Amino acid sequence: MKYLSTFFLLAMGSVLMVWGCKSAARQDELQLSAAFIDEQLDEAIAQMAVLADGVPAERMPRTFQGDTSVTSDTKWWTSGFYPGSLLYLYEHSGDERLLLLAKDKLRILEKEKYNKGTHDLGFMLYCSFGNALRLTRDTAAYNEVLLTGAKSLISRYNPTVKAIRSWEGWTYPVIIDNMMNLELLTQASELSGDRQYRDIAITHANTTMKNHYRPDYSSYHVIDYNPKDGSIVGKKTAQGAYDESAWARGQAWGLYGYTMMYRETGEPTYLDFANNIAAFILDHPNMPEDLIPYWDFNAPDLPDDSPYASRYKTNRDASTASILASALLELHTYTQGEISARYLDAAEKMLKSLSAAPYKAEQGTNGGFILKHSVGSIPHDSEIDVPLTYADYYYIEALIRYKRLLEGKPLFD
Repeated sequence: MKYLSTFFLLAMGSVLMVWGCKSAARQDELQLSAAFIDEQLDEAIAQMAVLADGVPAERMPRTFQGDTSVTSDTKWWTSGFYPGSLLYLYEHSGDERLLLLAKDKLRILEKEKYNKGTHDLGFMLYCSFGNALRLTRDTAAYNEVLLTGAKSLISRYNPTVKAIRSWEGWTYPVIIDNMMNLELLTQASELSGDRQYRDIAITHANTTMKNHYRPDYSSYHVIDYNPKDGSIVGKKTAQGAYDESAWARGQAWGLYGYTMMYRETGEPTYLDFANNIAAFILDHPNMPEDLIPYWDFNAPDLPDDSPYASRYKTNRDASTASILASALLELHTYTQGEISARYLDAAEKMLKSLSAAPYKAEQGTNGGFILKHSVGSIPHDSEIDVPLTYADYYYIEALIRYKRLLEGKPLFD
């Protein structure tokens, strides 16, 4: 989304010129047909109709477990994905009913713009209200929500740590997932002309790049800091197999986040970093043939005495694949030659895998969710081998991005 103020246009003009020539793929490179993409999106709309029937008016869909729909209030971190999915499907179809349904959920979500108790406001507000602004251009309805949400988010920033706090508890924990909330800040600067949001996003990204990543470009899940001097208290995991393992969705968050930061800043360091993360993921010896990762890249190698070895060594995570497919499609447009072709090929293979059994649900089943076999948090015994609202969101986003490539359009307006 690009709604640049005059001030920011002048500051970023040369960067945008660079992006403009790298934002579309050649149609003869694309192996998936328009008919295939449209079929998946049309079936997603049909599933969303089933899902909508089971969602209470003041709740958001979260997952489907044991033949039971599980919903959340708007404070839960995934609350923005359902309206965001509806808006992407409205973009595909032009069906005003999807837009109205999305707006109804935006109504109950808007109050979270004041929520200073979470770092997840990018997920909650940008995936929802950001898409609404992009598609409707209704600045009167949505600008204030995004700017207030961005102000709430930066209230969690510590200039000594040079990062945004993720959780309460611990000492000062920062998780790799937080990279996904930075787009809200870069866009807030574009909407307002105030550079502080963008500057904080860049500083946070640089701190994460420095401290979260190992020499092989795998990421720790949690870096715990001392807020008084910015020193590192510990390098841990909360959702991975063990502290030194490569929790799969965390690797996907990092790839998506640094690809996005290159788009937003034009800084080559972020592009190089994204390429290195992609190499770690795609070259990993435990990456399955169908490119739907295990929940942790180290899970298949767990010793027999591991607490997760007997049950969870081979669980796949469709949500990771959805995020990766979307990120790789974008990264493909910023690169050239064999590496660009490799990213496109991998994204296409992920989309084909996700669009078929055993990952895609039969129409009318799965509580209305599109994908099966995602993993929330195995260490917390939470949402294991179930559909997840964010898996569907990033799957739909990847399909929309691919459709734009087929149509010869840039990925971003």
